Parts: sequence; structure tokens; C-alpha cells
Amino acid sequence: MNSSKLKRIVPSLIAGGALCVVALYPVMLVAQPWFYAPPPMPPATNQMAQRSALQNVQSQVNWFQNSLRNASSYQAGSYGNVWQQFQNLRASYNSFRASLTSQQLSRGANDLAQLDAGLDILQEAFSNYQQEVADGQSSTQAFNDMCQVLAQASNVWAQELTQVSNRLRVGWR
Repeated sequence: MNSSKLKRIVPSLIAGGALCVVALYPVMLVAQPWFYAPPPMPPATNQMAQRSALQNVQSQVNWFQNSLRNASSYQAGSYGNVWQQFQNLRASYNSFRASLTSQQLSRGANDLAQLDAGLDILQEAFSNYQQEVADGQSSTQAFNDMCQVLAQASNVWAQELTQVSNRLRVGWR
């Protein structure tokens, strides 16, 4: 190609390329970058997922109460084991709440707030135990007292959970 033809073609190519960039610019702005992650999937709120989540909470209550009954027979780490079982109970309850529909959450807001407060009260028993030991009470006696209080309170909490679940028709069709 001679230089005179090249001089005539180059401006046309530049103008055409610039026209493509201008024409496609809005599309490039709207396009999502390659690293865009889709929003997280909401938890399942169908009846089966709700029943499963409720059963999981009820199982966690049973395991927590079992750890309270057997705590005195542990050689070491009894407090840590009971604390861990309580944390598992709280986590399973949070998963249960996540399985509820928005209608169930709004209808049962007060009841669910009471269940949350009940777990907070249960958690206070651990702080009370630590305070009693710091105040000079025997750690064995303070621990046994804590386990007794937690066993009774968790039983009441589990009964309330069942009543709230029935009122909210958890897992029903």
C-alpha cells in the first residue's frame, strides 16, 4: 500500500473506531464487572425447611439439657462444654428464625423478641457463675447452682418455643 492511500484510510479507521466506542460506551457502563458476585441466596422458608430448623432447635435444647445433667461427671472442661452447648443452641435458634417468612416474623415479632430475651437471660447465668466464683463461693457449688438454674430455665424456654411455633404455624401448609 502506498502512503497516500494509507493517509486516506487511517483517518477513516480512527473515526470509525471512535464512533464504535461512543456508541458502545453506555453498554460498557451498564455491564457488570467480571468480579461481580451475585447477592446471597436467602434462606429457605418452605414448610420442610421450617420443620427441620425447629427440630434442630429442639434437639439442641435436649443436648444442652443433657450437658447440664452430666456436667458434674466431667473430669475437666465442664463449664466450657456447657457454654459450647449453649452457643450451639443460640446458633440453631438463629437459623430457625432465618427460616421464617416475613409474614411470620412480623406476626410473631413480640413472641420472637421474648424468645431472644429468654436466651439472653440464660446467658446471664454464665456471668452470674463467674461472679459468684470471683466473690469466693466454691466453684463446684456455683457450677451446680448454675446448671440447676439453666436446666429449669431452658425447659421453660423450650415450652415457649413450642407455643410460639404453633401460633406462627411453623412448618404448616
